[in-house]
Amino acid sequence: MTTAGLARFSINQMTVKQLSLPELVDACRDLGVPGVGLWREPVRAYGLDATAKLVRDAGLAVTTLCRGGFLTATGPAERAAALADNRRAVDEAATLGTDTLVLVSGGLPPGSRDLRGARERTADALAELGPYAEDHGVRLAIEPLHPMFASDRCVVSTLAQALDLAERFPAHQVGVTVDTYHIWWDDTAPAQIARAGAQGRIHTFQLADWTTPLPAGVLNGRGQIGDGAIDMREWQGHVEAAGYTGPIEVELFNDALWARDGREVLAETARRFTEHVAP
Repeated sequence: MTTAGLARFSINQMTVKQLSLPELVDACRDLGVPGVGLWREPVRAYGLDATAKLVRDAGLAVTTLCRGGFLTATGPAERAAALADNRRAVDEAATLGTDTLVLVSGGLPPGSRDLRGARERTADALAELGPYAEDHGVRLAIEPLHPMFASDRCVVSTLAQALDLAERFPAHQVGVTVDTYHIWWDDTAPAQIARAGAQGRIHTFQLADWTTPLPAGVLNGRGQIGDGAIDMREWQGHVEAAGYTGPIEVELFNDALWARDGREVLAETARRFTEHVAP
């Protein structure tokens, strides 16, 4: 494993959530990992300004902040609260020095079966949040999630749906997250990646493998790179052909990985990146 092979590698904090922020930063520095994708909850627990100083002093790039979104509520109070929380997320991203806030739209409100209506409420929220994000130097990256999450977590299930929302706004305000775990099954996704690239809307590229059987609850089923069904180089090729040259994050939700030593998992993930992704 060489530092050159890790030049575009970023470790999403969730992959090694068992590491404290100082432990994560130390491990990245020791292994030559240049970037991290951070999550709001552990950042808030450690302190926003303290986190910003920690990563800045270590020379680490913050490639994304996860996450904003959850914008599908119908009640006025709930919608106002969601917008306020997303403005805070934009502020946090700016403080941390990242230009990309990942958005998960949210699922269906209780009792609703109206997917289109939920997506439209997401669009209405983006109309308010996009200019605010631009004023703070932050881009919003809509992340489509696998359809198994459509009811409770994300009504945006495909890149086509994400781009249909994003294209209503300037590309420097709203783009998309390309995550292999969520799109690998979709044979229209390569064309949608090209569509996103032509418009400058690929704001982040994330990797996780698909392994089966999925665990109970399915959320924590993201496999280590190389352990599953996804050809990572193929998807990297699609994204690079579309003009994306930015960081590549590995974001894994996996109970077995979380039960292991975090530094060991980070080192393994870096090795897998060089084997399955890096040129």
